[in-house]
Amino acid sequence: MTIVEARTITGGVDTHLEFHVAAALDPVGTLLGTKTFAANTSGYKALCSWLSAFGAVAKVGIEGTGSYGAGLARFLSQHNIAVIEVNRPDRGAQYRSGKSDPLDAVEAARAALGGRATAISKSRDGHVEAIRVLLVAKRSARQARTKAIIQMRHLGITAPDELHRRLQGLTVKSLVNEAARLRPRRSSDVVTAATKAALSSIAHRIGALDDELADLDEQITAHVKAVAPELLARFGVGPDTAASLLVAAGDNPQRLRSEAAWAHLCGAAPIAASSGKSAGHFRLDNGGDRQANSALWRIVMVRIAHDPRTTAYFERRVKEGHTKRDVIRILKRYVARELYRYLPRA
Repeated sequence: MTIVEARTITGGVDTHLEFHVAAALDPVGTLLGTKTFAANTSGYKALCSWLSAFGAVAKVGIEGTGSYGAGLARFLSQHNIAVIEVNRPDRGAQYRSGKSDPLDAVEAARAALGGRATAISKSRDGHVEAIRVLLVAKRSARQARTKAIIQMRHLGITAPDELHRRLQGLTVKSLVNEAARLRPRRSSDVVTAATKAALSSIAHRIGALDDELADLDEQITAHVKAVAPELLARFGVGPDTAASLLVAAGDNPQRLRSEAAWAHLCGAAPIAASSGKSAGHFRLDNGGDRQANSALWRIVMVRIAHDPRTTAYFERRVKEGHTKRDVIRILKRYVARELYRYLPRA
């Protein structure tokens, strides 16, 4: 009796705002077809059905899982299809072979099939995705607040003398409170009245942004406590740093193969820099998730300042001849290894 095994299919998708282009490959890399689908739920269903018609879908390589491909990646993950995150095709290869959406879809499928792309996509379907979108709003509000404070400072510097003296030397909090109390209509001079009106407007805007930031902080903290209370309990880890680390890991941190992969994702893994007579040298990793790397740096700095063991270690390594920058890099690697154990597990 002859046993016929069902062939497995590897898909590839080049994503766009309004449509996605998909390609299907058999196990040996033969192209079975390409097709365009709408970038919406009905299009996702049609794409999935089209791939399944060729055989059992093993995995799908998607370019842009964090942007145009986020909805498709979420849909496929919910239907138990492995989603592989694929980087943009090499420009040199594109220059030699040409550039088109079907070619990019085929290249994404080949990257997933051949093992050049192995990273499992973030599922983006839980508390961590909620934290990410709230962080987007928080960073925007914080940038707007900083810009408003700078504008207030400049208006105070160029204000008419009497108003300038009134605002000179005030802290940010005092400046905002003082500007909010200004009454433009009590000034006969048009420039003074207009400057008071501008300062008062910006001060009230800053007050509203402070309320918005406080509300966003409350929501972010609640999500962090729901998904990773043990992470938040570690020394030097606050809601902001925990949120940045969780966003880097995603809602499915089990996709990270090891704590070494986690450190590399955070840009905290040492990179070999040996060449010729320079052997055994390592350099800082400038890749990885920079928000997560910044979070590790903040945790290390807090521990150097307030944790006796970390302070003693830092001072000892500096006395041994290491630069402060190198010791901080080493400590970031240690912290990444420690915190990996407290990432949420499905």
